[in-house]
Amino acid sequence: MAFTSILRKSGSSLAPLATRLVRGQRNYHRALFTAKTHSNLSHSHRISFLSPLLVPNLDYSSASKKPSSDETLLRVILSEIQCLQETDDHDRVEQIPSDFPFEIVDNPGLQTLTLKRTYQGEEIEVEVHMPDLVTGENDDDPDGDNSEKASLSSLPLVVSVSKKDGPSLEFGCISYPDEIEIDSLAAKRPEISDEEIAYKGPSFVDLDEDLQKAFKRYLNIRGIKPSTINFLHEYMINKNSKEELIWMKKLKKFVEA
Repeated sequence: MAFTSILRKSGSSLAPLATRLVRGQRNYHRALFTAKTHSNLSHSHRISFLSPLLVPNLDYSSASKKPSSDETLLRVILSEIQCLQETDDHDRVEQIPSDFPFEIVDNPGLQTLTLKRTYQGEEIEVEVHMPDLVTGENDDDPDGDNSEKASLSSLPLVVSVSKKDGPSLEFGCISYPDEIEIDSLAAKRPEISDEEIAYKGPSFVDLDEDLQKAFKRYLNIRGIKPSTINFLHEYMINKNSKEELIWMKKLKKFVEA
């Protein structure tokens, strides 16, 4: 009986101690978990804070490098520029004939040039376009025209003959070496704007043959003649080479930027 009483007393006195030990152990584990979690969050926060500083450097490095396709394009452009510079046309200066009847207005960067002159009170202006060159290689006429003219280079012209403060005639022409053909003819009046549709008359090829010949003589007297056209052919071929070289250099500058 005394021994049993002693065991009961000892057990009752140890129970609070065991409870405190278990509770302390739980608090210890909870403290460790909290500390570990806080440490992980702090580490994650440091990475998150630093990442904005690191990522742009990687992006910047990749963005500063040109794509390989750009480098290939640049090499091809440089090759084209070299070929153009090796030709004689881009820097050739055509000597204007002493009897050339027009003033030449040639603005670099444009694919046309303008001729001007005054003839017996009339203002004559000619807009000259780039030539349609025939090289003899793969220049078959798509319309199947095997005529002699299909194998010749041509030069488009727009000739305007104006009276002072009055009406004007506008000729659309195609010129070949030693020959000029009139494609169209329009009579214009200053009081009718280009936005209004004025009657342009019949097609030039439908006019009487004698009338067509008379208009060709009309232009010949005013300076639109074979000697003028032959010089313009050479001049415009050189201009075409110069403008192409300038254009290629602009492409090079853009790709390099």
